[in-house]
Amino acid sequence: MSIFDFTNYDDDDAENEQRKKDRIDDEVNKLKDMLKDGSSGITNIEALEEIVNYYFEKEKYDEALHFITQLLEFIPYSADTWQRKGIILGNLYRYEEAVECYDRALSLNPVDPELLINKGIALDDLGRIDDALASFERALELDPTNEEALLNKAIALEKKGNYNDAIQIFKFIIEGNPEHRDAWYELGYCYDFLDFPEESLRCYDEHLKLDPFNHNAWYNRGIVLNRMVNYYKAIESYEMALAIHENFPAAWYNKGNAYANMGRLQDAIACYRETLRLDEKDVPAWHNLGNAFEEMTLYDEAIRCFTQALKYDPTHYESYFGRGSCYDSLEQYKRALNDYNKALSLCKDYPELWYAKADLLYNTGKLRESLISYRMVTKLEPSNHEAWLDYGETLFELGYFKQALKAFDKSIDANPQSADPYYSRAKVLLVLNRPLEAIESLKNSFQLDPAKRKDFEEEYPGVRSIKEFKNLLRK
Repeated sequence: MSIFDFTNYDDDDAENEQRKKDRIDDEVNKLKDMLKDGSSGITNIEALEEIVNYYFEKEKYDEALHFITQLLEFIPYSADTWQRKGIILGNLYRYEEAVECYDRALSLNPVDPELLINKGIALDDLGRIDDALASFERALELDPTNEEALLNKAIALEKKGNYNDAIQIFKFIIEGNPEHRDAWYELGYCYDFLDFPEESLRCYDEHLKLDPFNHNAWYNRGIVLNRMVNYYKAIESYEMALAIHENFPAAWYNKGNAYANMGRLQDAIACYRETLRLDEKDVPAWHNLGNAFEEMTLYDEAIRCFTQALKYDPTHYESYFGRGSCYDSLEQYKRALNDYNKALSLCKDYPELWYAKADLLYNTGKLRESLISYRMVTKLEPSNHEAWLDYGETLFELGYFKQALKAFDKSIDANPQSADPYYSRAKVLLVLNRPLEAIESLKNSFQLDPAKRKDFEEEYPGVRSIKEFKNLLRK
């Protein structure tokens, strides 16, 4: 029975809440005074236990730690008290010390599954996953059906990337307890990671039946729906998360992404602004806000956003790329090229970036320089038929006919249904005085795109007078 007497106030009477709080504080202070002089027949152990409980329940862990340390001077062989100190230290993020307390407790009571579970949780928090698993395994040897040990073992396996093993344990827990909301939640996470979105969605729905006010579950459900390209339903889930927890930057951000994917850029912008209101240093939010403005051709606004992203993360190569694209669109080519080069210095394996640089160099008349960048795109993306085509066209303009022919052949291999590389290939073959091969290539081009026939006649006036081409062009 508690030494405190708090029965004089009705918990539901809001008028008395402050008076109740003051009364509790007075009782605690009196109890602390009693410890000093040993009055009223109260033992130090009783008083200290009451004070520790009070501060722990109030989440005043520093104070609780101070008094439980005093308590252990009186009862140093109490496994429960050492465990309680470990829990308090865990709440203070002092996990190494918490593990030491659990070890002291286990030296006094080595067959307590709860102690082993709490030690495992602290080890998990330290990133010592294998040691944590060993602790959970020991707890399960003592109590094979202990739900908490099973759950924490599965979560540790999840952190190690052993999702299939974790799934089996979560399923086992649910078979025994279909209303185990944490198991449903974690099972949804595992299925999402393994790219089983329908199963993941089902698990989150089961969890939300049991815990409808879990904003993280609504958020994760939105992520799954977004990956399923169900943007409207994803937005509904993000809105539920935000209704429960309004100051949730990630939910605002991903809601913005869903709107952007739907083409509703103004709504996306509003969501990104909310994200930045809550976290002004959110680099992805600044970047995606810039993307939205760029898509709306508001290049100056976009540049400002990309610059803000780079202010908070100077290594964010995507924002250099985005800002460079805006400068490119504004025909500020020197600035664009500087940003492309900066981005490439940070990330050399980005084919879209090499492609943008190649196009800029080509469009500014630097054809020879552009060849290097086009070639890099084809190395990074050998199946990019457009890159092979542009590479070939540039080689052709520079007079490298045989290399151009090889590039067009690569483009055809990558996409045999495109008319353009057949057409460009024919032009090279004509230059190389291989007319029969050129005619065959033109046939393929005209079959895939009849409009190419007119292009050919305009590019080669009088071609109808040549016998070999007369039948080809007759339609």
